Parts: sequence; structure tokens; C-alpha cells
Amino acid sequence: MNGSLHLGHGFTISKIEFNAGYQRMLGKRTLFPVAFHCTGMPIKAAADKLVREMELFGPDFLGYSEDADEEDGVPNATKEVSTAVDKAKKGKLNAKSTGLKYQFQIMLSIGVPREEIKKFADSLHWLDYFPPITITDLTDLGARVDWRRSFITTDVNPYFDTFVRWQLNKLHAADKIKFGERYTIYSPKDGQPCMDHDRSAGEALGPQEYTGIRMEVVHWSAATAKTLDSIPSLRGKKVFFVAATLRPETMYGQTNCFVGSAIKYGFFAVNDSEVYVCTLRAARNMAFQGVFQSKGQVNQITEIDGLKLVGTKIKAPFAIHPEVYVLPMENVLATKGTGVVTCVPSDSPDDYQTLLDLRKKPEFYKIDPSWASFDPVPVLSTPTYGELTAPAVVVQLKIQSQKDTKQLAEAKEIVYKEGFYGGTMVVGEFKGSSVQEAKPQVRARMIEAGLAFAYAEPEGLIISRSGEECVVALADQWYLDYGEPSWREQADELLAKMETYSYETRHAFEGSLAWLHQWACARSFGLGSRLPWDKQFLVESLSDSTIYMSYYTIAHLLQGNWKGTQPGTLGITPEQLTDEVWEHILGTGPFPPLSPSHVNKRYFYPLDIRSSGKDLIPNHLTFAVYNHAALFEEEYWPVSMRTNGHLMLNGKKMSKSTGNSLTLKESVEKFGADATRLTLADAGDGIEDANFDEKNANASILRLHTLIEWCQEMKAEIDNPQSGLRRGKKDSFHDAVFQNEIYRLNQLAKAAYEADVRHWDACWSGRVVDTNSGAAGASDCSAFFRACVRSVQWALWPEIGANGVEEAVIEAGAYLRGTVKMIRDTEISLQKKALKGKGASAGFDSKKDKALRVFVATRFPEWQDASVQVVKDIRDALVAKGLIKDKRIMPFVHNLKKRISQFGASVALKRTLPFSERETLEVGMPYLRRTLGLVSGEVFTQDEGRARVAESAGGPWKSAGGPVEASEPGQPGIQMWNP
Repeated sequence: MNGSLHLGHGFTISKIEFNAGYQRMLGKRTLFPVAFHCTGMPIKAAADKLVREMELFGPDFLGYSEDADEEDGVPNATKEVSTAVDKAKKGKLNAKSTGLKYQFQIMLSIGVPREEIKKFADSLHWLDYFPPITITDLTDLGARVDWRRSFITTDVNPYFDTFVRWQLNKLHAADKIKFGERYTIYSPKDGQPCMDHDRSAGEALGPQEYTGIRMEVVHWSAATAKTLDSIPSLRGKKVFFVAATLRPETMYGQTNCFVGSAIKYGFFAVNDSEVYVCTLRAARNMAFQGVFQSKGQVNQITEIDGLKLVGTKIKAPFAIHPEVYVLPMENVLATKGTGVVTCVPSDSPDDYQTLLDLRKKPEFYKIDPSWASFDPVPVLSTPTYGELTAPAVVVQLKIQSQKDTKQLAEAKEIVYKEGFYGGTMVVGEFKGSSVQEAKPQVRARMIEAGLAFAYAEPEGLIISRSGEECVVALADQWYLDYGEPSWREQADELLAKMETYSYETRHAFEGSLAWLHQWACARSFGLGSRLPWDKQFLVESLSDSTIYMSYYTIAHLLQGNWKGTQPGTLGITPEQLTDEVWEHILGTGPFPPLSPSHVNKRYFYPLDIRSSGKDLIPNHLTFAVYNHAALFEEEYWPVSMRTNGHLMLNGKKMSKSTGNSLTLKESVEKFGADATRLTLADAGDGIEDANFDEKNANASILRLHTLIEWCQEMKAEIDNPQSGLRRGKKDSFHDAVFQNEIYRLNQLAKAAYEADVRHWDACWSGRVVDTNSGAAGASDCSAFFRACVRSVQWALWPEIGANGVEEAVIEAGAYLRGTVKMIRDTEISLQKKALKGKGASAGFDSKKDKALRVFVATRFPEWQDASVQVVKDIRDALVAKGLIKDKRIMPFVHNLKKRISQFGASVALKRTLPFSERETLEVGMPYLRRTLGLVSGEVFTQDEGRARVAESAGGPWKSAGGPVEASEPGQPGIQMWNP
């Protein structure tokens, strides 16, 4: 709750709003509540920024000028984010960028008066200011929200605070919350873990674990030696280049070490006797992982250009060549790893191609050719590429230079997958072991020998709300043990039973469950509830909001307002809400003797539908799955969750910095509630990004006003007994057609709501239904509808007549309209012929009295009947043989028609080819081998293939069953294999 709702919030909310309206129209008691999440860093960080800015510019910020020093009060991390090429580019900082430097400017841009901004330096003022604005904005939209059940999070609300306490205590008692040392994303400036909602950029990114390889310097290059001679603090110390690798098992194949030619490297004191060479970014991460002598402190002795390090000789741990040279590489990134890269050309396409480039042009790269003299060393063998996988793939993809970055990325993926899943070690202590088995063992051996250490860093750029780049810290902390096998099994079971409305959403949930593990649930800074058993910590912002939906069911009984500052209708005080009481209300506990009231969740729980943006699947929604599985019985697990994509505005990404943005309030003021709702419904329903088109909103205004004017005219006509409107019974043919078409639209709209919450379909199918009864998508904001009916909010879904939808009547109406068009076309044709004086038409004059004869056939032509009978017979035969639902039938029939036109019916229908397929392939095999680069090629009949598959116990024939059975005349089955 750190601002007003933008239109994207309104889009997600509208999915529940429309569905709630539909369910109410069916006569159901439907609960649609909204609450205000205030936990975490966003509010506290913004308030602290205002404190700093008030110190700079005064309480009303009148001391600010455009040329204010950028460094005063504004971190430069934003510049990093705008140029960084990684997953953070798609994060919140990019999406929420305002183009404004200071927090007070942001407050002005969202409509806060300048004289009131200073109040927001108190973080609690935000909790008073924005919730009422949200209530007003959603009410103006016409949302059917039960505001009695609204609440704020954090310990400011003592009732919700007891709810969080019960939840955390129960998880702790069930051993779902643990304490221990683990890697976590950490903000040094804030002095605490930085979880998803505490970030300005890099949401959903986590720690990436590496093996840090210690490569001791044997002797320096001439350029480096000259530079270091003047630094006495380096004398007598061992210096190590530190490389970060994900593939420690390949270290046997080191032939060199690479540094970035455009990167600056720092010399960092590890302790009194050792120094590491790496980037400052890597050193910052190491400092919080216990690698350096003093935790959190980086002692940089000096800095040197990467090119000067070229020619340095270092030790290569575990390598066949114990000492190698440092060489330059163009593709080394300062934003990934340590900036130092081990060269293993046998199993890294980048390393192999760079080595080739250096050998081709040693003068250009200013290296001694002897530094790059070692050939690739076989480390592991793969089934497809043998013992030198990387060189083979580089040749296969025709890579010519290390500048071929796209092809090298493809080659890297091929090589790494091939090596990990199919590789076998051919060297070292674990020779003969699979790569998957050898990887952790080699890593352990290197660490035991003091040649390596565990190292981790963020997967991409992560910026905290305080504006600082985060690191990975190794820290003792409280964490939720997500991913623990038995808990994961429960979560999988819940997901399997839960409706997600799309394959993409389900797939995203499955992916999140696969990678999510050990989530830090405590921090030291921000707003929130205290950890019950360790009150020095606050509950992390996502961990207090995983089952808050259950709190809605009783919130109005407990608290008298959304802040929880006074008791609700039951007169219960927060002190009375013990864990035992909560366990009775929301869990399976007995009725406590001193319980203030016998209330429970069972009326409005389980949750029928939860709507969120797709970006919350990796955290909030997956946490909700885990926590519901752990805390509730199966009958109270969520029934469904739906997700939507981001909302674009006029086909472009919404961004305040570009001016392409719209708040919910602005949209209602600009277009009105009804047009806003219709355009939100029309924007899209899937997980892909939707689009709010202002042209559609304007068109909706025109349509609504046209509708209102028509309704007013019709009402005046109805009230006027002298009008020409037909009166009396509604029993004509046209009445029946109209009524049944209304019924059909009713069915289509209802089907759209019932099937998968398709509001676009419901919107367009239900337009007529809306007009007559105020459908789920309509709001109570039109003066006309308020004058005509009590309120569309009270309207029920219109019922269909006892006979249902009579399709014959609808077809008759369509037939009549089609006949009218046919007659008009005939008249136009006769007029044209009359003008030309052709035939019998020459006597027809459209200006004179006209008469019509319509000739109706009582039966279809015999040839059509015969054709239909044949098709019916074929269909019956397909049904009898169980083939009617086989999706292969129609493509086959289409192909059969082509064959008839090619070879004639006699050949095509005989089910034989006009040539010998086997003989043709055997004659053409030399050509196939030469063209496709095959070492051998054979042709078998299907029966021969089946016999070979049945006889084989393994080998290449084991995988031939699929191609054998898939073969058909003219479409042979193909099996590729490695002899």
C-alpha cells in the first residue's frame, strides 16, 4: 500500500469482480473482499528516502533545484539497471520506472500535496493515507467489495498480528520453519535478507552456487610485475586468481586461464598471507560468505587492467597440465562469476574457439604463441560426440570466431547437456563414473585439498528498495523449508487438484515447485509482525500473506475497522485470540474453554478462486499452495487460482517515465466506470499480456450512450399509448425468434463464465443480456439504470424458458433473413439485366408494383441425398470401429484426396503405391548416404522391423519400435542412431 491502484491492478481485480457478479446473479452468497498489504520494505524504504531528502531540501523540499548533485540522496544503482543485460531487465524497476530522481517528486506525481509530503517520512502515515483511496477508487469502479472485512497487515493491526503469530507458530511446531546457515540474497545497506517484495529489480532471482577455484600465481607477466613492485603490502603473500565454475569435474582439462581484456581486476586481502584476484563485485559477495577474514569488509589493495595480467603463469588445480598461462578473452563478463575463467577447450565451446582465435593471430592479441600451445585434453566422453565434445560441436555449427555469440550460446547448451546427462569421466580419480556422480565428488576433493571453496552470487542484478545492488550472504537465519520432500509432495497433490484455467499457469506452478526451496522468512528492517519466538526479527513480507484469505472469513467479526483499532461485532479483544483459539477457528483444535466465541471459517472457505498477476506464481502463489497444504485439511485447500499477464496501454508497455500510464482513478474519470469495465473485460483473459485500448473505451462510451438513448426512446414509446409499437401477446414468429436468440446469447455468456472465466467472450456474448438484466460485467454507475431499476447489483441471471433454446426457431429466423437478402440480390440482378435488355428480365421494372413468387423444395436433389448417405455410412462405420474421435482421420482423408488427383482413384483407393517403396529406397541409398553424411543406411519392411525389435534385448533396435509402428505406405518410419 504505497500508492494508488494503477490500471494493471484494476485489470487483475476485474477478473474477480466480474466473476463475483456472475455468481451473485446465480443467487449465490458470494464473498469478494479486498485488504491492504503493508508489510515489508517498500513503505519503510520510501519513508527513509523522504527523511534524507528533507535533510537535503527542507521539510517542503523548496531547496531542490534541477542541478542538485545527483549523488546527494540518490543512489546510482538505477543507471546500472538501465544498462544491465540480464533477467533483472524485465523486473519491477524497469516496469515501475517513473523517470523521477527523488521520492518527494514521486509523491507529487501521484497527487500528494507538497505540504503533506513530510508526513510520509513517518512510515505509519502511509497506512492511514492510501487504504481509503483504494476503497474510493474501487467503489467508483462499481466493485462489489465487502469492505467490512478489509484489514491492513503488520503489527499495527493487533488482530491480524495474532493471526500471523498462530500461523508461524504452527509451521514452526511442524518443523516447517528451521534455523541454519544458508545462502540468501542480502542487502548490505539494509543489513538483512532482501526477498522478492523488498526489491526494486531482480524479482524471482535467487543465489547461484559455484565452485571457486584457487589458482596460485607462479610468476607475473612483465607488465604486472612492474606495477606490483611498488606495492609493499603484497610482498611475501601468496596471490591466487579465483575462477568461478559450475563444472568442477572438467578442471582436469585446463589448458589456460582467461581474463577480460576490458575488465579491471582488484587484489583483495583474504587474510594476512593470501590475496585473491577477481572483480570487486565478486569480492563483495565473498565478503558476506566468510571467505575473507572480516565478514562484510572488502580490503582492496590495488586494481589492475585485465590486459596487464596476460602472460602470468599460474597453477591449475587438478589439471593434467599443472601450470598454465593467463590469456585474454573478449566475452568475459564482469557481471557474472569472478571475471576469471578457467579454459577447458575440450568441454567449453567458448574456450575452444577463443583458443583457436588466439593461435591464429597471436600478434594481434599480443601474446606469445607458446602461452597457447596446449591442445584440448579429453576429460569426459559423450555418446554423440566422443571425448572432445566442444571441438566437435563447434565444427558441426560452423562457428568461425568468438564473436559468433549466438552460435556459441547454442553450442554451449548442447555441450553442457550432453556432458551432464550422458557424459562419463575418462580421467582422474573418478574415471569411469558418470558426470552426475563425479561432479560433487570432484568438488569435495578440491575443497578438502584447499584448492577450491564454495562461492555463490545472485543469478542476475538485484537492487533493493534502498537502491543498492544486493549480494549473496551465507548467514544463520530462520527459513521456511520449502522443497522438503514430504511437504513438496503435499504441494504437488494440492496443485494437481486445483483448477488453474490454463496450461501455461499450471506449467509455471510446476516449474516453481521444482526449484523453490528454503525461503528466508525473517528480517530485521521494515514493517510487519514480529517472529513469535525470536522477536528481534520481523516476518518477511511474503511469509505473512500466504493464507490471509482465510482471515477474510471472520475479519468483520473480530475488528471494527480496517486498522483493527477497535473490536468488531463480537467484542473480542486481540489478547483473547490465543493460538488455541485460532486453531479452533481455522484448524482442527477443540473448542477452548475460555474461547470468546464459537466462530469458524467453514462457511466461506475454501477459497473458490484467487486472481493474481503471473509474476506472483514463483513466490506468493506458490507459497500459498505450500502453506495451505501444511496448515489446512484437504477440504479447505484452494479450489482454483487464475493468473493474467501484464496490462499494456494502447499496445505499449505502461511506464510513467514515457507518459504511457493510467491509474484506475484516471480511467474512471476519463471514460466512466462502465466503459472502463467493458474495456478491461475486452483487454484479454489469458496469461499473455493484455491490452487496454483507449479507442475501445471511447467506443464503449458511444455504444453505452446510444444504448441509453434507445432505452429512453423505447420507454417513452411504451408509456405512450398512441405510439405505433405493437402491443398485446408476444406470440408471433418474430417474438419467438427474438426470445430464442436471447436465450442462446444467455447460454453463450454463461458458458464463457463457467468454462474458464473468459470475460472477453462473456462480454461480447452477453451484450444483449446486459441490456435486459444488468449482467455480471455491468456496474451500478449509470444514472439511467438507477432510475429504471432498483440496481443491477440485485439482478438475477435471466432464466431460459422451459423448452430451452429452440435451435429450429433460430435457424428459421436466420433462414428468413437470408431469404430477404437473396430476394434483394435477385432484384438487383434483374435490374442490371433489364438495363441491358437481356431475355425475360427486359420486362421487369423495379419502379412499378412488384410481386414475388418463392418456390420451396420439399426434398433435396437425389445426388445430394446420395452423397450425404455415403458420408453418413462412413461416419457410422468410423463410430462402430471407434475411430470417430481419432484426429488423424481428417488429415488422412485430405491426403487421400490428393493421391486420387495425383495417381487416379484406381491406384489411390487400392491402398498400394504405384512403385516399389523398398526398391526405390535401396537404389537411392548411396545418394542418401552421400547427401546426409551417413556412414551406413538400411531398408527393412515393417514386418522385418517388428521381428528385429522383438528379438533385441538392447542396443539401437531397442528404440526402433516407434519408427517401425509409425511407418505407412508412402511415409516410411525413420530411425537415426550412432553405430
